[in-house]
Amino acid sequence: MKGLWTVVFAGVAVASGAMAQPGDVNRGQGDFRACAACHSLEPGHDMTGPSLADLWGRKAGGLSSFDRYSDALKSSGIVWNDKTLDQWLTDPPRMVPDNAMPFEGIKDSGVRADLLAFLKEATKPGAAPKQSAQMPMKGMGGMMGGGHDPNLKKIEPARQVKVITYCRDTYRVTTADGKVRAFWERNLRFMTDSSKDGPEMDVPAIMPAGMLGDRAAVIFADPDEIGRFIQRKC
Repeated sequence: MKGLWTVVFAGVAVASGAMAQPGDVNRGQGDFRACAACHSLEPGHDMTGPSLADLWGRKAGGLSSFDRYSDALKSSGIVWNDKTLDQWLTDPPRMVPDNAMPFEGIKDSGVRADLLAFLKEATKPGAAPKQSAQMPMKGMGGMMGGGHDPNLKKIEPARQVKVITYCRDTYRVTTADGKVRAFWERNLRFMTDSSKDGPEMDVPAIMPAGMLGDRAAVIFADPDEIGRFIQRKC
């Protein structure tokens, strides 16, 4: 009987060791590209979701620069560490019901381990994010796909908006190079970027969106500019 228990314990130890194997940082870097559409690794660079810089040890919903946390996450009392992040990546809606993150989780424990191994390195204080990790997934579409957005204070005349007119269901955008582009009203979005990389006041930027070349986003420095720029003119 003693020999049997020795075999059982040895089997459990081997299985536990297999489950506890550390993830692969390089594979995790590739997995992170799916996250880069919404999350930056750069301190102070919030996107659709908060920056992940300095993530370990941070209270969930506690990044002061990010204003879009759900009440559920802010009141959860969670502190991010190896265990809580693995639970979150497994099933966010179950861990924090009514949280606002549109993500159903990663059921493959190996993929989670790889992703966490990469994030633990890439989010350390002073870590320089690798450019390839910040690239959006293929097909996400340039400016709209996350990653490191361009500095809109340094764009070429073809991206600098001078006039926007609206007639029936069409917007016409005139840029500083003298060209005019027409957009169906559902294909032109109006946004703001008040960050250091946002456009200068009264010099909004037009950036491509989508994959067919028929959509764009006009990005302003301040919400008050939007109404002033759009002229009803047929």
